Amino acid sequence: MKDTDSSHPTGTGAGSTGPSEDPGRAAAEGPAESLFGPESEFHRFFNDPRWALAVVRATVLEAAHPQVGAALADNSSFVVHPWRRLRNTLVSLQRMFGADEAVRQREAARLNRLHSRLSGTDASNRPYDAMDPEVRAWVVATLFESSVTMCRLSGQPLDQRTMERLYAEFQAFLAALGDQAGHLPPTLPEFWKYYDRMVAEELQNTEALRIILFRLFEHLPAPPLFAGLPTVWATGRALAGPVLGTITVASLPEAFRRRAGLPEVPGAQTLMQSAYMAARLARALPDNWLQTENVVGLLHLSPDGDGPYTEALGALRTRMKRAGALLRLITPVPAQREGTGGTDGTGNRRGARVFFTEVLDQTGDGYLDWPDLAAMAREICTRLDLDEPEETRLYDAYAAWWRELQAALDSDGDGRVSEEEYAAAVPSLAGAALIRVAEVLFDVTDADGDRYIDAEEYRALFRRGFGRNVVDAEGRYSRSAFVRDFLSFMSGRERSTPYDPMLTDA
Repeated sequence: MKDTDSSHPTGTGAGSTGPSEDPGRAAAEGPAESLFGPESEFHRFFNDPRWALAVVRATVLEAAHPQVGAALADNSSFVVHPWRRLRNTLVSLQRMFGADEAVRQREAARLNRLHSRLSGTDASNRPYDAMDPEVRAWVVATLFESSVTMCRLSGQPLDQRTMERLYAEFQAFLAALGDQAGHLPPTLPEFWKYYDRMVAEELQNTEALRIILFRLFEHLPAPPLFAGLPTVWATGRALAGPVLGTITVASLPEAFRRRAGLPEVPGAQTLMQSAYMAARLARALPDNWLQTENVVGLLHLSPDGDGPYTEALGALRTRMKRAGALLRLITPVPAQREGTGGTDGTGNRRGARVFFTEVLDQTGDGYLDWPDLAAMAREICTRLDLDEPEETRLYDAYAAWWRELQAALDSDGDGRVSEEEYAAAVPSLAGAALIRVAEVLFDVTDADGDRYIDAEEYRALFRRGFGRNVVDAEGRYSRSAFVRDFLSFMSGRERSTPYDPMLTDA
């Protein structure tokens, strides 16, 4: 094997690093600490700039597993909303690896409910189940192995004790989800044998893997920060997308690259190692620049938000629009209209096709079916951090709405609604089931159960669900007014300050 599959680190082969270079050395040499919380190895890696490359690599290795790939292809909104998926994943990992055991148990229960809803068969009629313990073990294994690999590729291999501690933390993570011991091998030497076997025998060139490598990177949608700046975003993506894809492919195990027929780009290994080394050097930046939550929060700043950075963001966007105009003059990037587009002339309304694409087709496959509405329910449950039974009530309401839509719009009987079927009918979607969806949202916001949303409950809704601060909320919001506003978004296609950030931002 060559460098990307090089001998797995098992102690003497791991190399050594100086105290200032190794993020886990101090912990490894000190007394035993909790496997979770701020003293964990994971916590140190979480804000390491190299980890961004490692997470992308781990995601590709996950997608190469047939069951994971099928679940992603059928149910995930990662193609249309990758930034949303990234944010949710990072929030979940922070909860699982944090010091608060009650938060960890609650998040584990939420993840298990989410995974229990992801099962079915792929295009070849092979079953997949996100609760399969072997599949879940592989997902955790990719995160651990990619964390180890990122250190090795950046010229800073982990010492044996740090590696063992990190592995113990990921084993504890899997145990916190309720999976029994044994699905991950008990020792590191056994883990590397397991990993090599999975790469050699189980991984495939799945549809989800091809989408990530050859579609997502090159057509990555803009995060909310760059909404309305298509020229600036398209120019940067045209340069960075292929590079990121090349780096990721080059970092994968050579045996898998060859079996999957992934392209061997001349100079890719040098480019990949240079990228990891550059990410390692970026650790010299000020700590607050490297905080993962700060970076993700910046990307999710909305141009029409009302947070503390709105004024500065507006000034920055003005400069970026000017840069975009200059780029259109000096580059061959096709001119694109600045702005969200898609209105029908009334300024605040979408055309039917734009509404279908921006709101309804959450998975981006060109059709509306149950996975799209399930993705909506999943995102709302995640944003509002719902517990049982509110989560089940919301899913049930969305399932009933899907049955209504299917009965009304599926004219060819193929079990899904195409953009053409939707646009041709231009239906009124405000049926009884959609009203139930709105009522569930009202109930989870009406914390004191007085059938009104008061100013504090309203502000809490915006903080939890939409990441915004509403400082001028006054009076009370009745159930009927809340339902009316929700229906005007979902059936009247009105653009909405609260619901657009939740359901349409990438």
